[in-house]
Amino acid sequence: MIIRIVRDKERKIQMDFQKKTPDPKKFETEIGGRKLIIEIGKLAGQAHGSCTVQYGDTVALATAVINPEIDEESDFLPLTVDYEERLYAAGKIKGSRFIKREGRPSDEAVLTSRMVDRSIRPFFDQKVRQQVQVVLMVLSIDQENDPDMVSLIAASCALGISPIPWKGPVAGVRVGMIEGKWVLNPTCQALEKSDFDLTVVGNQELVSMIEFGGKEIKEETIADGIEFGHKHIKKIISFLESIQKEVGEEKIEIEYGEPTEEEQKELDHIKGIVTDFVEKNREKIFSQAPKAEQNKELELIKEELEEILKADNKVTKEGRAKGLKMVSGIVDEEACRLIMEENKRPDGRQPDEIRPLSCEVGFLPRTHGSGLFNRGETQVLSIVTLGAPGDEQLIEGMEVSGKKRYMHHYNFPGFSVGEVRRIGSPGRREIGHGALAEKAVMPVLPDKESFPYTIRVVSEVLSSNGSTSQASVCGSSLALMDAGVPITKPVAGISIGLMAKEDFSDYKILTDIQGAEDHIGGMDFKVAGTKDGITAMQVDVKTHGLNYEIIRAALQKAKVAREKILDVMTQVLPAPRPELSQYAPRVVTLRINPEKIRDLIGTGGKVINKIIDETGVAIDIEDDGLVMVTAENGDKLDEALEWIKGITHELQPGEVYEGKVTQIMTDRNTHREIGALVELLPGQDGMVHISQIAYEHVERVSDKLKVGDKVKVKVMNVDNERGRVELSMKALLTPPAGADNYHDDFSRRPSRQPRGKFSRGR
Repeated sequence: MIIRIVRDKERKIQMDFQKKTPDPKKFETEIGGRKLIIEIGKLAGQAHGSCTVQYGDTVALATAVINPEIDEESDFLPLTVDYEERLYAAGKIKGSRFIKREGRPSDEAVLTSRMVDRSIRPFFDQKVRQQVQVVLMVLSIDQENDPDMVSLIAASCALGISPIPWKGPVAGVRVGMIEGKWVLNPTCQALEKSDFDLTVVGNQELVSMIEFGGKEIKEETIADGIEFGHKHIKKIISFLESIQKEVGEEKIEIEYGEPTEEEQKELDHIKGIVTDFVEKNREKIFSQAPKAEQNKELELIKEELEEILKADNKVTKEGRAKGLKMVSGIVDEEACRLIMEENKRPDGRQPDEIRPLSCEVGFLPRTHGSGLFNRGETQVLSIVTLGAPGDEQLIEGMEVSGKKRYMHHYNFPGFSVGEVRRIGSPGRREIGHGALAEKAVMPVLPDKESFPYTIRVVSEVLSSNGSTSQASVCGSSLALMDAGVPITKPVAGISIGLMAKEDFSDYKILTDIQGAEDHIGGMDFKVAGTKDGITAMQVDVKTHGLNYEIIRAALQKAKVAREKILDVMTQVLPAPRPELSQYAPRVVTLRINPEKIRDLIGTGGKVINKIIDETGVAIDIEDDGLVMVTAENGDKLDEALEWIKGITHELQPGEVYEGKVTQIMTDRNTHREIGALVELLPGQDGMVHISQIAYEHVERVSDKLKVGDKVKVKVMNVDNERGRVELSMKALLTPPAGADNYHDDFSRRPSRQPRGKFSRGR
């Protein structure tokens, strides 16, 4: 069906196509040794396109709908992708006691929405102004097959079989490497063993989206992984094309009506005036002045152009408005021409030139660490806060449940681009950029046992003119080193752009793109890593994709730029500071026998709470026996550590202690005193039998010992099964002459025979 829009004024259109509900059909193929099953016509019959996709026992439903009315306020394609997590998919009931309904999307859901959006958006006609919504619902999850790739394929299929104008299909796979071997769509368990996590999206010919996180991986390995993944994507594309051919509906074609001959003459006349005017003012438009000055100069130029158009009798009032709108497009065309033909960028740089760099650390006096990073007009301030292990973020979601000890939060206020914006909760952009910077830094962080702190980094974008996410990576590395966090290496990031002809017969790769170049260019190729390899990558395109040649070239350009940035960063601070900030808390770890954990906690938490109350420390205990103690005061920290060591120490025969008598023990039947209970360590005691107090005969324990007395004792025997510790004072005394029958080892001590019934002694 064809929809025709004749005039700009006619903003409302009718889509009177009849939605066909096909008979339920099932399609199957095999990818990565598992079945990929797509069902059409079974669910969501009123959506313009819908399907379910199953991989393993993970199932996702995708729906696609287009609004018949044009969104008059939008100056770009109004596409929305919503990824909806449903806890029932994982058999979970979460939330507070009062609210059990799913709330706002988790960060994982937002990141999946962004990934699918970036994958499908380039294949829409960018002139479309009708709202398009793709909703993805995960109905079942098996905790082995990640639902993000399943959801992407479902979105592609739903759009492909719908009448919505879209030039797909696209598909994606996940690639890992375990022990040097490629793994296609690794399970969640296998991914933990992989050197990296690579997501590749594309169509039959080109790669259109890439995401990567890994442990300092070489550029060549990543490029090979992309080619490996794309080879398998082609099979999925053929599968989707066969489904679309069998059950797909005819696509809507939107034709914008041709202007009349008179209108076309006026438009040509106006375009000539605007083009000549832009050419005459090229030096002002493409000056190397700051972004704000350039914008101001452009507004003055438009005012001058408006006066020129007013003075022209051939130009109507509506024509003047169209002429002013043409300025941006003609400026963009001229910027592209400068780069492609004259090898000159709008700000005068060469294609591989980085904007001026500067760094500073210790910028804030009382924070635990801070780093200020400037690249051209992009400025990011990153701040580190170190906390106790108990400050970890708890994660409870459909896919994952656990704790998170490193967090990176990214803020992008309106003033950073000279705009007035409402300040509220973080949006999808903030969550996405924060997650990318977090992924870039995580591989260089110390492990929890050697550095048990919870780490939070906040990157404040103070000025933006391109690639603030990668500036956040640089600022975070500086701040972490300033805080004394022992990262293995600093990490830096850069964004690579592209200017190219549609068939890639000629192209220019641009290093360190700024805002205008991101707008007019063909890709935003973000790469972060150390001097030894890449830790994170995210690639978005505005064309239908990239070929392997461009991908490999962009990776090498990013490597060269990253090394230059790292040189500047390490001149300011070459390595983490040897000491933590004086304002950071102190955390010390020790490892105990897991069986001693209950002794440390005590009945109802009595023991551990007493330590916390009396010393003011925070104590965190892992199931494997790792104990982490956090304190602001060093003396209190030492006191708590000694207390914990005492409680959890495993007594050994032969050890000597000075303990305190806490109780005189009596026989429950005869009521005779039989020994004394001596506290050796906090929470640990043993008994000195009356026979082990002295070499001479002791009639009553209380003749020699009183509660509260300090006595020196030796551990003679430890019976863990019965919970008994036998002590001796006598063993530390010099035996008198003739005491030949004394043995230090209780197991060899002659047994004491009871006296006869009528024996009264001598």
